[in-house]
Amino acid sequence: MEVKTSLLDNMIGVGDMVLLEPLSEDSFLENLRKRFDHSEIYTYIGSVVISMNPYRSLPIFTPDKVEEYRNRNFYELSPHIYALADEAYRSLRDQDKDQCILITGESGAGKTEASKLVMSYVAAVCGKGQEVNKVKEQLLQSNPVLEAFGNAKTVRNDNSSRFGKYMDIEFDFKGDPLGGVISNYLLEKSRVVKQPRGERNFHVFYQLLSGASDDTLKKLKLERDFSKYNYLSLDSAAVNGLDDAANFRTVRNAMQIVGFMEDEVQSVLELVAAVLKLGNIEFKPESRCNGTDESRVKDKNDLKEMCELLGIEQSVLERAFSYRTVEAKLEKVSTTLNVAQAYYARDALAKNLYSRLFTWLVSRINESIKAQAKTRHKVMGVLDIYGFEIFEDNSFEQFIINYCNEKLQQIFIELTLREEQEEYVREGIEWTNIEYFNNAIICDLIENNQNGILAMLDEECLRPGTVTDETFLDKLNTICAEHQHFESRLSKNSKFLTDHSLPHSCFRIQHYAGKVLYRVEGFVDKNNDLLYRDLSQAMYKANHSLIKQLFPEGNPAKVNLKRPPTAGTQFKTSVGTLMRNLQTKNPNYIRCIKPNDKKASHIFTESLVCHQVRYLGLMENVRVRRAGYAFRQAYEPCLERYKMLCKKTWPHWRGPAREGVEVLMADLQVPAEEFSYGRSKIFIRNPRTLFFLEERRRQCLQDLAALIQKIYRGWKCRSRFLLMKKSQVVVSAWYRRYAQQKKYKQVKSATTVVQSYTRGWQARKLLRELKYQKRCEEAVTTISAFWHGTQARRELRQLKEEARNKHAVSVIWAGWQGTKARRELRRLKEEARRKHAVAVIWAFWQGLKVRREYRKFFRANAGKKIYEFTIQRIMQKYFLGLKSSMPSMSPIDRKWPARPYRFLDGVHTELRRIFHLWRCKKYRGQFTEERKAVYEEKLEASEIFKDKKALYPSSVSQPFKGDYLEISKNPKYQKLNSAVDEKVLLADVVNKINRANGKGTARIFLLTKKSVLLADQKTGQVKASVPLPDVASVSVSTQSDGFFALKLKEGSASAVKGDFLLSSEHLIEIITKLHRIGATAADREQLNVDISDEFLVQFKQDKVCVKFIQGGPKNGSSVSCKRKNNRLLEVSVPTTA
Repeated sequence: MEVKTSLLDNMIGVGDMVLLEPLSEDSFLENLRKRFDHSEIYTYIGSVVISMNPYRSLPIFTPDKVEEYRNRNFYELSPHIYALADEAYRSLRDQDKDQCILITGESGAGKTEASKLVMSYVAAVCGKGQEVNKVKEQLLQSNPVLEAFGNAKTVRNDNSSRFGKYMDIEFDFKGDPLGGVISNYLLEKSRVVKQPRGERNFHVFYQLLSGASDDTLKKLKLERDFSKYNYLSLDSAAVNGLDDAANFRTVRNAMQIVGFMEDEVQSVLELVAAVLKLGNIEFKPESRCNGTDESRVKDKNDLKEMCELLGIEQSVLERAFSYRTVEAKLEKVSTTLNVAQAYYARDALAKNLYSRLFTWLVSRINESIKAQAKTRHKVMGVLDIYGFEIFEDNSFEQFIINYCNEKLQQIFIELTLREEQEEYVREGIEWTNIEYFNNAIICDLIENNQNGILAMLDEECLRPGTVTDETFLDKLNTICAEHQHFESRLSKNSKFLTDHSLPHSCFRIQHYAGKVLYRVEGFVDKNNDLLYRDLSQAMYKANHSLIKQLFPEGNPAKVNLKRPPTAGTQFKTSVGTLMRNLQTKNPNYIRCIKPNDKKASHIFTESLVCHQVRYLGLMENVRVRRAGYAFRQAYEPCLERYKMLCKKTWPHWRGPAREGVEVLMADLQVPAEEFSYGRSKIFIRNPRTLFFLEERRRQCLQDLAALIQKIYRGWKCRSRFLLMKKSQVVVSAWYRRYAQQKKYKQVKSATTVVQSYTRGWQARKLLRELKYQKRCEEAVTTISAFWHGTQARRELRQLKEEARNKHAVSVIWAGWQGTKARRELRRLKEEARRKHAVAVIWAFWQGLKVRREYRKFFRANAGKKIYEFTIQRIMQKYFLGLKSSMPSMSPIDRKWPARPYRFLDGVHTELRRIFHLWRCKKYRGQFTEERKAVYEEKLEASEIFKDKKALYPSSVSQPFKGDYLEISKNPKYQKLNSAVDEKVLLADVVNKINRANGKGTARIFLLTKKSVLLADQKTGQVKASVPLPDVASVSVSTQSDGFFALKLKEGSASAVKGDFLLSSEHLIEIITKLHRIGATAADREQLNVDISDEFLVQFKQDKVCVKFIQGGPKNGSSVSCKRKNNRLLEVSVPTTA
C-alpha cells in the first residue's frame, strides 16, 4: 500500500509562506531562520520556490531524491527545487505548455547552482538513448565553458556569474531533449581591465596559466606567473576550494564534448593570451614640433608577441594606438592620441575583444546544441540573471541591471495575477480585483522613448558639442524633476535641496525594492562603449581566422559612418525581446537568498536576509497569493487527508469526492465564508481554517493511534496466551515420549547384557576345544619337519663335497693355460720390435739417399715458388668449391657459401656482389613491358606509403590489376564504356561517404589520364567528372582503413559541390596511379598526398573534420563512420593484433 504524504506532514515552521499566520516581516524572517537552522533551505510561496544558499553540501540532491520527486504532485512532498522542475517538465510534456523558469537573486545567492540543479533534474527524468544522452551531455557541458569565460571571483561569491543567461531547451513530443539555444545579456566586460579589491578577473585567465601544458604556454608566449600580467589582480589570485588547473582540463573536455574543433580551441586560447598581452602594453608621452602631445609604446616586446599571436603587422597596430581617424561625409581627419587616450583605446580594445569572443562562444555553442529537426518543438526556458543590486557606489551597470529586475518584477506580478485569475475562472469562483503596487511607472521612467532616462542618455551621447556626465544630470533634473520616483539634489523639487544624504553628482530612483543612489560618473562613456575605427580596421587586417569574424565593421570595403547603437539601447532591446519571450510561456519562479556575507554555513544574518526579502518583493508576493484564497487542494487528496474527522466519511466514503468534502465541512461546522467549492478543488480563504483542520486531524490521529495501540496490545496478549497454552501441551507430549523412550532403553540394555554373557561363555568353550585340536596338529607337523630337514642337510653335504673337487681341477687347468699364453705374447712382442727397428733404419737411409741425389737441383727462390704453387692450388680449390655450392638465381635469395680462408675476405664479398648484380640483370631481362610497369607502380607505392600507412604491408603481395570491373568486356557497363573517350587506367567500386550520417553509397570509380569519373553502380550513369588538373591533393589516414579524400582546387568548376570523401579496398593502387599520372604529366604539378589521422574536407560551404580513432565498433571488426556533430565525422578503425 502506497503511503500518502503531504507538504503539511512533519513540517518545520511553515513550508508554504501563504499559510504563515500571522503574516508580518518578522514572522516571515523567523520562519526562514527556523527552516534554515534545520537544513530546510527551500520554502514555497504558492508555486514560487525560495532557495537559501547553505554554503555546504546537503544530502538532498541524490539520485534517490530525483526518483522521490519524479511524477509527484507539487504539494505532495516537502518543498524542493526538484518539485518545481518536475511540475514544469510534466506540464511541458503532458499538457504541451511551453515553460520558463526564472531564477533571481543577488550575487552569491546560488542562482547558477539552482539552474544546474534544474537542468540536471530534467536530464535525469527525460528519455534515454544514444542520441538523447548525447544532447543532454552537450547541454550540461555548455555550463563549464560559459562559467570559465563568464564567471569570476567577487567579494560575495567565488563563482559569480558576470553575465545574464537565458537558455531555451527544446523537446520533442515525447519529452526528450532535442537541443537548445542560449542568449547572453550584458557581460561585465569592464572586469577584463580592472577588478575591485579582493576580486579576480574571469576564471579562464587563471585556468589557462595554471592548467595549460608548458608546450601550450610556449606557443601562446605566456608564463605561469600571474604577477607578469597587469590585467590580473594578485591579492585574490588563489581561491580556496578552486583548482584552476583541474578546471582547465574540465573546460577543455567540455569544449570537445560540445563540438569545438582543435583549431577553434587553439584560436580561442590565442585570443585569451592576446588580451593578457594587451594589458602589458604601456605608453610614454612625446612632444611634437607643433606643441601637441602624442603617445608611444614603451616596450614593444609585448606588442610584438601579441601581433604574432593574432597575425597583425606591428606597425599597423602601433599606429592605431597613437592616432585616431574621424571620417565625415567626404573628408578624414587624423588626430594624435595622448597617453590617457592611448590607455583608454587599449582598454577599450581589450574589453571589446573579450566581449566579442564571449558572444562568439555563445553562438558557437548554439550552433552545436541547436535542434536538428525542423518540426515544432516544446520549449523550457531557464533564466539565470543578476538580482537587484544596491551597492555603496552604484553606476551604469547597476542602473541597467535594476532596470531589468524592474521589468522582471512587472512581468512576475502580471503573470502571477493572471495565473490566479485563470485558476479562479477555471474553477468557477468569482474573481475579485487585488490591489498591488504596479511598477510600470518606474519602468516608464527608465525606458520611455521620449522622456525616459535611457532616451535622454542616448540623446546626450549623440548631441554634438561638449558632452559630460554633468550635462546629462542637468537634463535629468530638468525633465524628471516632478516624477514621484526620481530624486536629485539639483532638481527643481525643493524638498531635496537640504537632503545631505543625496550628493550633488548623483540621482536617486525609488525602485520597487527600495531607493537606490546612482553616481552619474561614467554613465556617458559606458553607454557610448566606443571602439576607435582605426583599431577595428587593424583587427580586421589580422591573418587570424577568428579575429576577422569578431570585427566585421573593420572591413574597409564596408565602411559604415552610421553610429552604432549604444549599450543602453542594445540592453533595452534585449530585455524587450526577453519579456515578449517570457510572456508566451508558463512561468515558474525561484527566488535565491544569501543568508550571510561570509560565505559560511549555519550563519543567518537577519538584516541581510530582510534586505533581500524586501527587494525581491516576497512579502508582496505572499499578499497577492493571500488576497483571494490562501490554500487550495483537489477534492480527492483533501478527503483522503481529513476523512477521519467525520464519522460519515471514515473509514471509507463511497460517493464522489466533492460530496464527501461537503459532508466533512458541514460536520465540522466551518463557516461558509471561510471556503468555496470549485469544480475540482476546495479553496480555503484563511490559513487559520487550514490550521484548525490540521489540529483536529492531529488530535484524531492521536486518538486513532491510541485505539490502534489498545487493539494491538489485546491481540498481542491473547496471541501470547494461546501460544503458551499450545506450548504446554507440546511440552507434556514431548516429556511423556521421552520417559517411555528412557524406560524402553533400560530394559533393552539389560537384555543385551544377559545375552552377551551367555554368548561369551559358549564362545570361550568352543575356543578351548579348537585350540587343543590345533596344538595336536602343530605337534605332528613339527616332528615331520625336523625329520625332513635332517635328510636334506645330509644330501647337501654330499653335493658340496663333489663341487669342491671339480672346482680345484678347473683352477689348476686355467693357471696352466695362462702361463702358456703369456710366454707366447712375450715372444711375439720381441719379434715385432725387431721388424719396426729395421723399417725405421731403412726409411732414414732412403731419405738420405734422395736428399743427396736432388740437392744439386734446388735454388735460393724455391720457397717463393712453393708458396705461389700452394696459393694457386688453394684458389683453384676455392673456385671449384664455389662452383659446386652456388645459390639459386632468385634475386631475393640471401644465401652465399662461407669463405674457407680469412685472406679471401675481400674477394669473397666482391664476388657475392657481382653475382647478385648479374642474376638481377638476368631476372630483369625476363620482364615484359606490362610487368615492368606494375613493378614501377609497386616501387612508387612503397615510396609513398611505406612506414606511413598501416594498410600498405597487406597490399604488397596483391598485384595491381587496374580494371577490376573488366569494363570493356562486361556488357553491363557498355553504356559507361562508350561515354569514356580515353583508356581506362583503373575501374573499381568505391563507397562515397555522406556527411549527413556517415554512411556510404556505392559508386563506380574510373581513372583515365585526364580525369576521374564517378558513376552509378546500377545504371552506369556518370554522376561526377573531375579533370585531374582540378585535383589539388589527396588525404588519407595512417591506419588500416580504406578512406581517402579527393580535395579540389578552390575556384575550379568541379569544386562547386565540394570535395569527395571515398572508401575503397584498393586504396593503395588508386592513390599510386593518381600520383604517377601527376608525376608523368608535364603540364601539371605533382599530386600532394597528405597522410594524417585528422584532416578537413570541404562539403559545399562547410568544412568538416574527419577524425580517425583506434578501437573497433560494437557491431564487429569493420571500419565505421559516424557523424558526431555538424563539423565532425569520426571514423572508428579496429585495432589490429
